[in-house]
Amino acid sequence: MTVRNILAWSPSAIVFDCDGTLMDTERHWQEARNATFRVFGLKPPAGFADRAKGVHYTECGALMAEETGKPDLADDLAATLLTTFTALVDEDPVTMPGAAALVRLAGRHLPLAVASNCPRETVESCLDRAGLLGSFSHVVVAGEDVRPKPEPDVYSVAVRLCGVPAENALAVEDSLTGMESARRAGLRVIGLGARPPGPEAEQADLWVDSLADPELVDWARSRIGE
Repeated sequence: MTVRNILAWSPSAIVFDCDGTLMDTERHWQEARNATFRVFGLKPPAGFADRAKGVHYTECGALMAEETGKPDLADDLAATLLTTFTALVDEDPVTMPGAAALVRLAGRHLPLAVASNCPRETVESCLDRAGLLGSFSHVVVAGEDVRPKPEPDVYSVAVRLCGVPAENALAVEDSLTGMESARRAGLRVIGLGARPPGPEAEQADLWVDSLADPELVDWARSRIGE
């Protein structure tokens, strides 16, 4: 898939990631990770934020425990991380640039879903406070029978609920973990953020700096509808 292909294509459904894609919550996760390390008297390993981006909070807790040499603290770290993050989001829910406009435009014409590694309560609360929850037909989160990203489950379930083949659906993601999940599920992918160097750039069919990108907005208006 090339940039030309995706801009000349019309999706039958769109599945959005939540953290860092719809909601400006990655800063909250980073703050929560740092606070959790402090609570347990631990020092964040170098580069940890990059490795933790997009990772399910339980796996993040396990990663924190592994990289600090405290394997017995994995569950406690994960629980503290989630509690801290939830409190921060409740205080300051903010949408990413262009997210609300794109969701509202697309939601008038296509089935939309959210696919997230976060708990359902957190996702729905964020979207509700941002006035976006009603635009989504389905919210799919990792759980007992749905493996977290980078496994393809959340995206596979989302497109099935939307009633479209995976190859006719578009994923919008900001993390390489999420892009891998969407691609493994068979969706085309828009990557949000700076295009990385090397093979990682191939995780997305199109990279945009923000959902307010003029070319992306023009594409949405022409290929989805006003």
